[in-house]
Amino acid sequence: MMRSRMVLAIWAMAAGALAAPLGGQGKRAMTIGDLIVAPRISDPQLSPDGRTVLFVQTTTDGKTGQRNADIYAVPADGSLAPRPLITGDKSESTPRWSAGGRQIAFLSNRDGATQIYLADADGGHIQKLTSLHAGAQGPLVWAPDGSKIAFVSDVHPECADEACNRRKFEEAEASPVKLHRLTRLLYRHWDEWRENVRHHVFVAAVPGGKSRDLTPGDFDSPPTQQEGGAIAFSPDSRTVAFVSNREGNDKEAWTTNNDVYLVAADGGEPRQLTKNPAADTHPVFSPDGRRLFTMSQRRAGFESDRWYLDAHDLQGGTRRTLFTSPDLSVSEFTVSADGSSVWFTAGQRARTNLFTVPAAGGAPRRVLEGGSIGGVQPGEDFVVFSRSSLVAPPEIYRAAADGTGVKPLTRTNEPWLKAVDFSQPESLTVTVAGGPVQYWLIKPPNFDGSRKYPVVFLIHGGPQGVWPDAWSTRWNPSLWAAQGWVVAAPNPSGSTTFGQATVDRISGNWAGRVMAEIDGVVAAVSKMPFTDSTRLGIAGASYGGYAVNWILGQQPAKYKAAVTHDGVFNLESMSMATEELWFTEWEFGGRPWDLKARAQFAKFSPHLHAHKIRTPTLIITSELDYRVPVDQGLQMFTVLRRNGVPSEALVFPDEGHWVLKALNSRVWHDAVFGWLGKYL
Repeated sequence: MMRSRMVLAIWAMAAGALAAPLGGQGKRAMTIGDLIVAPRISDPQLSPDGRTVLFVQTTTDGKTGQRNADIYAVPADGSLAPRPLITGDKSESTPRWSAGGRQIAFLSNRDGATQIYLADADGGHIQKLTSLHAGAQGPLVWAPDGSKIAFVSDVHPECADEACNRRKFEEAEASPVKLHRLTRLLYRHWDEWRENVRHHVFVAAVPGGKSRDLTPGDFDSPPTQQEGGAIAFSPDSRTVAFVSNREGNDKEAWTTNNDVYLVAADGGEPRQLTKNPAADTHPVFSPDGRRLFTMSQRRAGFESDRWYLDAHDLQGGTRRTLFTSPDLSVSEFTVSADGSSVWFTAGQRARTNLFTVPAAGGAPRRVLEGGSIGGVQPGEDFVVFSRSSLVAPPEIYRAAADGTGVKPLTRTNEPWLKAVDFSQPESLTVTVAGGPVQYWLIKPPNFDGSRKYPVVFLIHGGPQGVWPDAWSTRWNPSLWAAQGWVVAAPNPSGSTTFGQATVDRISGNWAGRVMAEIDGVVAAVSKMPFTDSTRLGIAGASYGGYAVNWILGQQPAKYKAAVTHDGVFNLESMSMATEELWFTEWEFGGRPWDLKARAQFAKFSPHLHAHKIRTPTLIITSELDYRVPVDQGLQMFTVLRRNGVPSEALVFPDEGHWVLKALNSRVWHDAVFGWLGKYL
């Protein structure tokens, strides 16, 4: 408890030191310190008896940038304030209740590599369960009988036991030669090299911790891009469902064919359940064990296809889709305890809402509207979830099963939020190219309608992404507005949550209709009486960075300043250096030597128009970004400096596609806001 109080004190001092001038009604503007040091609430877990919710609270030291996660508990009825349950100087995360609710499994790095630990329900009697050299990763899944826990760990695929794995890892760590020997594609992913290791599913015995590799071989199980929800136990604890792409070396870099497999919990030959050539993920057994639910796509090779809910009859071998209308793409789901319904979240018009649908199939019913809802945990007659918005970080809530009586269970961020003058975001629409384009408009704090404000347009990444009504710890539109700018964040073609047809419009047309839609939003905002059309800025990351790079070459005099973060600059070189080849091959229509792709590169590559850029531009790239490799930003910086365009570049050697470390984030924000402020 003392350590938590010290962290909160440091946060208060940091926020106060960086406080901007007072806004309306005696409040101040949001600061960079607020964003970085605000406590982060995540991962609610309802106990089997429905009485207690565990969650993770992550704090950040504003001076050192050190982050630490602890496990907290709060009564599910909200009768008491949250209390720390499992804490320490190292991180504790991913709490999971045993089926009887008597034990909690969690991940911690308190003794070196991250391992699984067990604790009693009151947080006491902590014991280390696993001791693998490569450590343990989530998801953590208890067997219903409490005899074992399934999890993920990295292995050398040629190794048959932990002794071999340990030896190979230790030899590589001790060797003075740091060499990457490549024998297959997908040898690196996001921000790590993976040329000689694989994800495998393990089970650890409880008690004792003796671990068995259930998925031996030269495969990733789950695939590297598959996050949580890739493992499930059958109700009788005898079978484990897992996700894997087993099309073979190299092919896994250009296919999205993830399938669900079943394997005996004590080991054996896996059986492939799904035969769909597109992705099948997130297996969940029905309580009676007769069905297995999955999230599934329909188009092979398209990672941004709609996600459906499918039910697989494990005896008859048939598959049934729970619903096809309305056009909702499922984000996450869970099955009710009695097996009668499925709770799921899905996006609608830039918000993530909560739904239920009968497990036998039928029409979905919307229970709650976001902001952004996630971490859904249904109880007997209520539901627990996390929710955030553009002006509020995630907190844990409960509501009745019909969506009424919403009540916060945590109010961790309430003290600093009360001190900040937030401008409520407005959801607006403009008609462009024959259709509506939604965008968010956020005014600066202490807004004065008689003034003329600079405008910054934020372009989201993906391109199949969205500016949601959700809190972000990276690109936070409310923090940008706090700099004294009007902020506009458009959701044009390619944006998710507006139906699959809108998502599909961007593929093969990265600089077509979408650019007209962005221009339409710019035109609408520029005509507002409180905006200054002579002081426009533009910023974006990933595809958003691509869009900035493209727009600057097409409209050299329109924007006074620009920021492009990890943006695609040279389509051809990027297509052969990025790691997930299914993305570029779908988006550009093939490989660099295919005529369709070559036409795309020639038509839509920003580097072919970069000589026309005259806008002062800040370029940001990172050496561990293997999605949009570092050379993309360096190429653009070279062109701009060669042509005498005011430009600077930030290159982070220890970051990937996103800048995540606390102190790096502070430098990033200072540089970005300083650059735009200089020219706007």
